[in-house]
Amino acid sequence: MGTLGDFSCPAKPGTRKSKLGFPAPLYEPHSIVVAQFPHLLQDLAGRMQIGGSERQLEGLLHAVESRGGARTPCLLLPAKADSRLGQHWYPLPVLLCKVFRWPDLRHSAEVKRLCCCESYGKAHPELVCCNPHHLSRLCELESPPPPYSRYPMDFLKPTGKWTFSMQAADKKGKASPLSGETSPAFSHDSGDRSHWCVVAYWEEKMRVGRLYSVQEPSLDIFYDLPQGNGFCLGHLNSDNKSQLVQKVRSKIGYGIQLTKEVDGVWVYNRSSYPIFIKSATLDNPDSRMLLVHKVFPGFSIKAFDYEKAYSLQRPNDHEFMQQPWTGFTVQISFVKGWGQCYTRQFISSCPCWLEVIFNNGVDS
Repeated sequence: MGTLGDFSCPAKPGTRKSKLGFPAPLYEPHSIVVAQFPHLLQDLAGRMQIGGSERQLEGLLHAVESRGGARTPCLLLPAKADSRLGQHWYPLPVLLCKVFRWPDLRHSAEVKRLCCCESYGKAHPELVCCNPHHLSRLCELESPPPPYSRYPMDFLKPTGKWTFSMQAADKKGKASPLSGETSPAFSHDSGDRSHWCVVAYWEEKMRVGRLYSVQEPSLDIFYDLPQGNGFCLGHLNSDNKSQLVQKVRSKIGYGIQLTKEVDGVWVYNRSSYPIFIKSATLDNPDSRMLLVHKVFPGFSIKAFDYEKAYSLQRPNDHEFMQQPWTGFTVQISFVKGWGQCYTRQFISSCPCWLEVIFNNGVDS
């Protein structure tokens, strides 16, 4: 990588460079973005702290070139500073996200900060991070949902088929999903509560590898991620020879980021392909059907809400408290969806998918 003193950093193969050496915006729906791009970078450099502009621009370049795959520092700029693009003024974080990621972005309410960002959780900071890959796009829930992706909520009820515990399944190393849409069941023992969830990786009806216990508030689940630290699916030994499984596996790429936050558990799609999510807490509690949600690259969705899950569980119901309950489970499929409009009716027919089982202890 070159220096930013003369803006001579090379672009990635297959991408065009701007006059200043930065890769041109990923999307160019308006010629005004291209025309004003050099001016925008010069404006940014002018707003940065004296002596630190080259280092900060270097970090921005690294974030853009790696498309969020590399760990990059925050780009801290005055929070009240706006900049113009065409005839409109935008806050700097929104502007950079608009230029480098989402050209249709209009307002800061459409994005969510990632937990790795210094500005995460700060209400009114003097400096705000403008690194476009420290933010994600909020996934809006479909309303009304398409009928083809609806599933009965009857699977939330406990059944006599749940006969093995999480620990027993982990010792066996492999297990088969239950018939129908019901997910692989894992009951939580009342002992160790140090983890807040466990993750199982499946290829069709076969689980691959051991259960991954999650204790840190954030987890990267990926196949190939620069500086990746977390659950690497690429390191697992799979005996599946299906060409479709191998093709989808190679598309997982940067994968997803799973984060436990104050209001629930969020999933951020870091990959280049859509993911599909089903969770009991994503839909109306009064609904008898569940929706499988499609989450596009760069988008985040609150996949699990503890408060909603407890209300659905009916904690005063002795039967529900004594048996496993799949309302504390989220299913995520990479690349391929499932439902009545697909040849895959159930997630167990998807090539590569995850089962996230949340700890339902009171100290969660």
